[in-house]
Amino acid sequence: MADPHTVTSASLDFALRTFGAGPRPVPAELEYDTRDPYAVAVVLHAGPSAVRWLFGRDLLADGLLTRCGDGDVRIGPAADPALVVVELSSPEGAAVLEAPAKEIAAFLDRTYDVVPAGSETGWFDFDEELQKLSYQD
Repeated sequence: MADPHTVTSASLDFALRTFGAGPRPVPAELEYDTRDPYAVAVVLHAGPSAVRWLFGRDLLADGLLTRCGDGDVRIGPAADPALVVVELSSPEGAAVLEAPAKEIAAFLDRTYDVVPAGSETGWFDFDEELQKLSYQD
């Protein structure tokens, strides 16, 4: 039997907001894997290494319309309606990035074509995930 899981991805440029200068381009990939149907990953290529952030697909979708998020990831529309702002924070630092709203919306549309909103549980094996958490000697 063929593996029903797929990965949907898109390459785009984010822009790192900097103080005293214009935004700096940061190449990035958005990834959606049906093995984790509730999540979206963004891989930022900053410097010699890549940084991967994982957050809720619904958070990214909601962030196109209104400011949302709590904690490490916050997303919301920018003053320029063509952009969305993604704020990331960790113990190592923080970044404020802008991304093209149309490109994010197009990526999300492709993910919802694969796994429609509300049908994520059909792609998520709760028993397998619980088994990963159980202690085995």
